[in-house]
Amino acid sequence: MRVASDIGGTFTDLVYLDERTGKVGAAKTDTTPPDFERGAIETIRKAGVRAQDVDFFVHGTTVIINALTERSGVRTGLITTRGFRDVLEIGRANRPDLYNLSYTKPKPFVPRFLRLEVTERVNYKGEVLTPLSEQEVVEAAEALIREGVEAIAICFLHAYANPDHERQAAELIRRRWPQIPVTASYEITREWREYERTSTAVLNSYVKPIAGRYLDRLDHELERIGVRGSRYVMQSNGGTATFGAAREAPIQMVESGPVAGVLGAIAVGNLVNEGNLISLDIGGTTAKTSLIDHGQAKVTTDYKIEWTRTSAGYPIKIPVVDIVEIGAGGGSIAWLDDAGSLHVGPQSAGAVPGPACYGRGGTMPTVTDANVVAGRINPEYFLGGEIALDASRAREALQPIAAHFGTGVEQAALGVIRLANANMVNALKLVSVHRGYDPRDFTLVAFGGAGAMHASALAAELHIARVLIPTNPAVFSAWGMLMTDLRYDLIWTSILRTEAAANDGLERIWDTLEGQALEYFTPQGIARSRLVFQRFADMRYAGQEHTVKVPVPISGMTEAAVAEVENRFHALHEQRYTFKLTSPIEFVNFHLTALGTVEKPRMRRLRKNGTAREAVKGKREVDFDAHGQATATIYERDRLGPASTVKGPAIIEEPAATTVVFPGQRVEVDGYGNLVIEVRS
Repeated sequence: MRVASDIGGTFTDLVYLDERTGKVGAAKTDTTPPDFERGAIETIRKAGVRAQDVDFFVHGTTVIINALTERSGVRTGLITTRGFRDVLEIGRANRPDLYNLSYTKPKPFVPRFLRLEVTERVNYKGEVLTPLSEQEVVEAAEALIREGVEAIAICFLHAYANPDHERQAAELIRRRWPQIPVTASYEITREWREYERTSTAVLNSYVKPIAGRYLDRLDHELERIGVRGSRYVMQSNGGTATFGAAREAPIQMVESGPVAGVLGAIAVGNLVNEGNLISLDIGGTTAKTSLIDHGQAKVTTDYKIEWTRTSAGYPIKIPVVDIVEIGAGGGSIAWLDDAGSLHVGPQSAGAVPGPACYGRGGTMPTVTDANVVAGRINPEYFLGGEIALDASRAREALQPIAAHFGTGVEQAALGVIRLANANMVNALKLVSVHRGYDPRDFTLVAFGGAGAMHASALAAELHIARVLIPTNPAVFSAWGMLMTDLRYDLIWTSILRTEAAANDGLERIWDTLEGQALEYFTPQGIARSRLVFQRFADMRYAGQEHTVKVPVPISGMTEAAVAEVENRFHALHEQRYTFKLTSPIEFVNFHLTALGTVEKPRMRRLRKNGTAREAVKGKREVDFDAHGQATATIYERDRLGPASTVKGPAIIEEPAATTVVFPGQRVEVDGYGNLVIEVRS
């Protein structure tokens, strides 16, 4: 039995695969903060999975991102090169809103009195200019521990080029104070940029004890109920890691849950021969979207938390699947600002008290309440009837908005839905149009509890021709975890001109990175035959500041291979920035992705038969926005067999999701049970 568990902001999902029978099942329950592991264990019980049969368990969690955004990590100290204690304070000069005169820099996670300096110096070539003073390291650590720090970060200048001093300092502290978690920046990233490296090391230390305690509790609970199989954690780079590896580098889990949905979308795309996809995951709290180009997810190391138009946020220099995330989900609250303008999100009602229609004490109107009033959600069939929704409470919650604008509750509900959709359209543009891609060239894969409800309207707005709703969309991210491999990313900054690269030790760099990957996987029992390497390079025109990531052939870096990489760089640069130059080109970062491949479940074709006529449950009045009120035919998705077709206006219901089919749109069920919507914009 293979089990995947995904903790979201509102619900905790589980998907299991019985490898003997091929049966796939799912369960969903409320997320249970602050003891998130309770929700994960509850889904195992609720799904009826025998714990003793589980030999593969993979977990995605919001614990790390929550600890960062809620500032619930531990008191952390920083030891750095003399003269550089204020790197965190200085940050970057490029602010998100150039003309905001009230802008203030984000407050560092480590206050100045907990940032201490020691004597040492390495230059950008990795040459030691000043040896490390071990005595000063000990004194700095002693001072920090007296101040009550629970974790220490170490970041020295140019440690990406030569990490020996960081290694020495970390060993000294770990030997004397083994109870204090330590993060040396080189252990997380070997990519340059001092501010970003320092921020990453600090944030890893800040959450390290939190992650350790959480994984220990989850480990204990799994042991208690009898789970004995291998246990893995979903990472932000689109791969998995063992619990042990995750304890050491928990910052790699910062986007643990959302990336699994992207991997699931790739798997479904491979199945139906669709390589160009835009994934859209709309849950209870957020909407997340990512672009997949020719079957490959975009990975970036320019990731930030809490970046907004008024805040520069905090950089985390690790590989993260490039996802745009906004506060627009089913539980997102609709509210009026002091000027009387309507907003949706980012605040969410969560699972408790939840939307007003839940009847759990919530009074603020949400997107879910608006969809209930619009007739798109069946109040008696939400989560298969597990939660009976109260439509009258939804109307009451929306009444203040209606009164403010002098309109009816139905129009207020449409206003909330339109604004939520506008926010989502903007997110979809950010991953496509803003990066040189035409969304009309892609298929939209929508999932999450609310993805299928909004997808066809969003596709029409962007002139996307096809929408694919996978089976069990509400737990699709958890299913995506079953499709992932173990993954380890190594990035090494070394600036080389391409014209001399073939004769300048280029292959030696790749060999070194592959050797480090073997050192990482061998103790985990991953055989060399299961390892797959992928090469990328961050490249730029000489004189530029930022880079473009380019795929690099695995074969030897001959002059012909380097020329091919140059051609790829020109094409990608032109796609993203609309121009290319004749200037010399430089390699900046060498990026090796090492995959420890695991056997993945195969999607089975639907064996049941069923026509659209047999799936009809009834009819009801639904508001289709610009198309007006219409009598929609209601279908039960589980009764739709392969090749069944449905024409809008229609609603296709399943226990944890609702698919809205607008007038003029057509749906066909493919051989695997996916709903394929043909959109007429």
